[in-house]
Amino acid sequence: PLQLLQHKPVPKRSKTSQRKPREPQVARGLIKEVFSHFVKMPVTRDAFKIIEKCSERYFKQLSNDLEAYTSHAGRKTVEMADLELLMRRQRVVTDKIPLRVLIERYLPLEYRKLLIPVAMSGNKVMPLK
Repeated sequence: PLQLLQHKPVPKRSKTSQRKPREPQVARGLIKEVFSHFVKMPVTRDAFKIIEKCSERYFKQLSNDLEAYTSHAGRKTVEMADLELLMRRQRVVTDKIPLRVLIERYLPLEYRKLLIPVAMSGNKVMPLK
């Protein structure tokens, strides 16, 4: 006689994921590209791992500071003034070296055009808002 096959109950998955959520990270390629732009010599893997950790901590602290400045001002959006204030407190921007000079010195042309309004022909100021 044939016995009826019984289905084994399949345990249901819980709706919560088993994985721990990971914090977003700055891309390794970006860190390497920026670092190699300023340091014109080879870097060992061990040294680069430390550079990655330092970069992560720096950007995390930068984000926390910008968030604090924005909430202190009673806003929900980070503005250019918040970034300039942070850079002034870090003494990156001074009266002798304004933010505009740093933008022109270190950023490529396509980013400069986005951040610094430029007068174009026909009395138009780019970028248009």
